[in-house]
Amino acid sequence: MLRQLVLALPAMMFLVGCEAESGPLPNSKSLAPEKVSAIAATIAKTYPDLSSELRGKVLNTVVQSIDNMVFVEGGQFDMGDFGWICEYDEKDVCTWPCGQDPEQMCNISPDGNDDFVHPVKLSGYYLSKFQTNLGDFDLFFTAQGKPVFDIKFRDRADLQNMYAPNLPAPTKSWQEAKDYCQWVGQLSGYPIDLPTEAQWEYAARNRGEHVLFPTDTGSLDYGKNFPVEGGGETFAVNRFTPNPLGIYNLSGNATDWVNDWYGKDYYQNSPLENPQGPATGTEKVKRGSNYPEAPLFAAPIVRRWPDKPIQKAYYPGTGFRCAIQSGKPL
Repeated sequence: MLRQLVLALPAMMFLVGCEAESGPLPNSKSLAPEKVSAIAATIAKTYPDLSSELRGKVLNTVVQSIDNMVFVEGGQFDMGDFGWICEYDEKDVCTWPCGQDPEQMCNISPDGNDDFVHPVKLSGYYLSKFQTNLGDFDLFFTAQGKPVFDIKFRDRADLQNMYAPNLPAPTKSWQEAKDYCQWVGQLSGYPIDLPTEAQWEYAARNRGEHVLFPTDTGSLDYGKNFPVEGGGETFAVNRFTPNPLGIYNLSGNATDWVNDWYGKDYYQNSPLENPQGPATGTEKVKRGSNYPEAPLFAAPIVRRWPDKPIQKAYYPGTGFRCAIQSGKPL
């Protein structure tokens, strides 16, 4: 008993010190108090010059980011455009293959670079149920002493709705999205990064099921699990009903950057296990659809037309979500 008490003293002393400086540590539904204390210590060491208030906000963001992770059990699926009945009601989608000969079905995607259906086997991983929000992305910049983007527009009354903290974080570059995920990983001690393209599709398809839309039902119920057509702006990352895995807004809000370089013929050469995309490239892949687009682009097999890793401005329709690249328990 005495030995256990002595071993526990450092953690208890740190907890008392942390509470004395910035209040109680946040409660976590997935992390033990000792882990939260360790994260707080890492943040204090990394940012000794930040105010206790800002360090507390960083701690809350990191802990919440871990709590928002959904475990996705690994498995094998057929990745790519598996085809669909040519005439369908998007509000009442049939069960694949809809009673037709699969060879007589139409392609879902208007582009040919996702037509090649190929087997993929994934290990277990975690994917955030929410896209990274604007408030947390702002904190990422602030913690590093960098100005938040679009600062000159933030106080304009007619633009307030564009900078609400619970909107998807607009990005200017793929690298910023990757840096954010790795920042949360460095502070938490978990291997956090952007998801791979295969991981994103597998989760959007409810572990590789043949579904037309990444919603709770596989159909579009406008106003419940998908935005009303013609919506003019992004919306909160926790709005609408999630898919069966509990992941929100995989389409219809902002697209998600994934880790992969784009390769036109990569599907034909993709390895079976845990594909990572081409080794090099000039363009990065995005997945999902954004708010102004037609429902067709919401299909989870659609490969977004590739984008340059750096865009001209912070576009609200391009966001991201992070993944823990490990299947080990948290």
